[in-house]
Amino acid sequence: MNLHTTVPVIDISPYRSGDPIGKVEVAAQVDAACRDIGFLVISGHGVPPQLIDEVNDVTRRFFDLDLDQKLAVGRPAPDVSRGYVGMEGESVGRARDVNAVVGDLNESFIVGPMDIPEPAYAYAPEAGNHFAPNLWPDALPEMEAIYRRYYEAVDGVAVDLMRIFALALGMQEHFFDPMVDKTISRLRVRNYPAPLTDPVPGQLRAGAHSDYGTLTILLTEDRPGGLQVWSDDAWEDVPIVPGTFIVNIGDLMERWTNDQWVSTLHRVVNPPADAFSGSRRQSIVYFHNPNYDAEIRAIETCVEDGSEPLHEPVTSGEYLHRLFTASQNYV
Repeated sequence: MNLHTTVPVIDISPYRSGDPIGKVEVAAQVDAACRDIGFLVISGHGVPPQLIDEVNDVTRRFFDLDLDQKLAVGRPAPDVSRGYVGMEGESVGRARDVNAVVGDLNESFIVGPMDIPEPAYAYAPEAGNHFAPNLWPDALPEMEAIYRRYYEAVDGVAVDLMRIFALALGMQEHFFDPMVDKTISRLRVRNYPAPLTDPVPGQLRAGAHSDYGTLTILLTEDRPGGLQVWSDDAWEDVPIVPGTFIVNIGDLMERWTNDQWVSTLHRVVNPPADAFSGSRRQSIVYFHNPNYDAEIRAIETCVEDGSEPLHEPVTSGEYLHRLFTASQNYV
């Protein structure tokens, strides 16, 4: 894959080392990427390679289960982001385009927070289904423990990134902490099978969309039919660099920054017809989302004196629920 791309590769280990100069330098690089394209590739994240291998392996074995075993942990309802979602069960492009009705060519499995906050908060009426119980397949008893360790590891990376974001935006390093200490984040894994037939017109592995929350941490594979980002009026491949994660910001971070940072349109394309064989592709995606009651309003460093914010305030839970349900195909 061509690595000459506008998506930069940034080593965040100088931030993680605690060195003040390193923190400033990393924050400046992240700020530039988020203003330019909203995507970056991070190295130096600290997630053990063995854990990455384990989560990839157990995920592949889950998708290899018989369909009835996967359906036994199927998504309970359109507004519950848990469990298995079958092929064409989602049209992510509909969050941006109401006419995007063709189902995406992937299947997925979703889990949420591993540790639930106090019941009065987690199950308050305004919490909705954001802390619904996770579902686990009987055939893979080891899956829950592996996912817990991976979820906690990438959640730690997200904590680092939110603090880097705060520095990049001229705020105190822990500015976001109180708004992301009871997150409604999700780990969603996707399987893009090798196609057996040509897709219908307009059908992709994942339609053009932006992510909804604060940031996304993606672990994926270099296979035909991959991730593309919209840049300079053209679709551009995102580099797959061994040992790294792809990170992009979502709509809520764009709103927090008063559109100074961009939640960029992206998609997963189909493999070319001559590369169907060997094009199965797997993604492990961590969607970081603020506490459901966090009010997302433009932060002060992103609004010029005398100007009004570009967006009305919205709570994280309200926004995420609305966009998630808009994209689901539930039969």
